[in-house]
Amino acid sequence: MNLIADQWKDYEILDAGDGMKLERWGDVILSRPDPQVIWKPVRPDLWKKAHAVYSRSHSGGGNWTYKRDFPKNWKIRYDCLQFHIEPMGFKHTGLFPEQAANWAWMRKQIQARIQKGGTVNVLNLFGYTGGATVACAQAGAKVCHVDASKGMVQRASENVALSGLQDREVRYIVDDAFKFVAREIKRGHHYDGIIMDPPSYGRGPNGEVWKLEDNLYAFVEDAMSLLSDQPLFFLLNSYTTGFSPTVTGNILRMTAPAHTGRIESGDLLIPITSMPDTYLPCGSYAALIGEA
Repeated sequence: MNLIADQWKDYEILDAGDGMKLERWGDVILSRPDPQVIWKPVRPDLWKKAHAVYSRSHSGGGNWTYKRDFPKNWKIRYDCLQFHIEPMGFKHTGLFPEQAANWAWMRKQIQARIQKGGTVNVLNLFGYTGGATVACAQAGAKVCHVDASKGMVQRASENVALSGLQDREVRYIVDDAFKFVAREIKRGHHYDGIIMDPPSYGRGPNGEVWKLEDNLYAFVEDAMSLLSDQPLFFLLNSYTTGFSPTVTGNILRMTAPAHTGRIESGDLLIPITSMPDTYLPCGSYAALIGEA
């Protein structure tokens, strides 16, 4: 089942074409590459309004070109949540807006469990700047946020505070997700919800190589063992082009035989304003969803 992030007011894809997408982040308009945009722009007149453009380099990576007086960072809101936005390397901005579609159902799951008098512990692996951490904390969950980058963990804590949630129970862990999961297994710790957003490729501090297709199954299998006896969810996101959500759904189905719940998977979509009834796929998800 595809999920559509269509409840944003501070974000939209204005137009898309020729390998680029034109996005409005609050009052700031950015132009960024997207490999799946293989059609022509519908509103070429809009592209002149971009405040910054990310251009890829032939040698790898790329760089931003800014107009005068471009803000270093700014804030946008989603519902009652707020986030810092800042153009970074590799065309990132510090937030993946398509994930709002996942935040919506996770928040409902958490709130339903809490309304029944339960407590909810969530583990956010590869937590980045904490979009899911903020959403789950706002819903009332206790969250353990794990990322190997100290800077990203710091930004996550800033986003939590920006949303007025600094008093919520959030643990910030700067650590390798694989090593953290291994230690949690030894400690016998369990979580009601687990969020996993693994990279397609990475290299550890000691030269360890991570490739999604080679290592994902074993890691999901390990992380699955951290789920509680009555799990709310296990969410697995993927941004690897050509990696079908059916595949990640199959992985959850094969690694979660002891847990009750339904498996859903599909694309994460964002509407394109200039093209009615047209959506840009911005990654995929697979989820094990239990009883609230």
